[in-house]
Amino acid sequence: MDDASVKAQGLGRDSVILPLFAWLSPSYPVGCYAYSHALEWAVEAGDVSDETTLVAWLTDLLTLGLGRNDAILLSHAYRAVEQGHRRDLETVNELALALSPSAELYLETSQQGRSFLDATLAAWPSPHLPPLEGDVAFPVAIGMAAAAHGVPLPITSQAYLFGLVQTLVSAAIRLAPIGQTAGIRVSAALAGTAQDIAHQGMSLTLDNIGGSTFRADLGSFHHENQYTRLFRS
Repeated sequence: MDDASVKAQGLGRDSVILPLFAWLSPSYPVGCYAYSHALEWAVEAGDVSDETTLVAWLTDLLTLGLGRNDAILLSHAYRAVEQGHRRDLETVNELALALSPSAELYLETSQQGRSFLDATLAAWPSPHLPPLEGDVAFPVAIGMAAAAHGVPLPITSQAYLFGLVQTLVSAAIRLAPIGQTAGIRVSAALAGTAQDIAHQGMSLTLDNIGGSTFRADLGSFHHENQYTRLFRS
C-alpha cells in the first residue's frame, strides 16, 4: 500500500497500534482467564474483600513487583529485537523466567508467553520476530512482537500493564468480592499507575529489577493447596 492509499483511507502511523487491540484482547488464545496471580488465595485469606482492598493489592503488584518488573523486561526484550541482538533477547527471557517465585507463577508467565508467541507467529508473521524455542515469559513475548511490528514501546508497555490490571479485575469479579461496576472503577483508578510504571520501566536497567510483594509470592505457594480453585495460579 503506497503513501497515497494510506492517506486516502485515513491510515498512518497511528495504525501500527492496531495489533495491540488483538494481542491484548481476552479472545487472543493465551489463556489469561485461567490465572489470577495468587489473587484467588488473597480472596480466600481475606486480604482482598472489597473494592478498596483490591485497589490496594493491585497497586502493590504494579509498583512493587510484577508490574514494574514486567515493564522493565518488556522494554529490554523490545530493544533487543529492535536492534537484532538475539543473545540479549535470550538473556532477558532467561531472567524473566527465573524471576518466577513459584511453579504456579512460572506456569502463568511461560504458558501465556509461549501461547502468545505461537499464535502471533502464525497470524501476525514478521521476518523480524525470532521464533524462540522453549519457554517464553509473557512480557518478553509481547515486547518481541511489538518491536517486530513497529508498535511504539511506550504504548505497548502501557497497554500491557493495563491489560494485566483488567485480567486481574476480571478474576476478582469471578471470585465475587466485587461486581462489574466496581471492577470498572478499579480499572479506571489504576490506569494512571499503569502509565507511570510503564514510563519508569523504559528507563530502568535489568539491575533495577526486584520486588517486595512477599504476601502475594507466598500466596502463590498456598494456592495449590486450596480446597477449591477456579484458577491455575
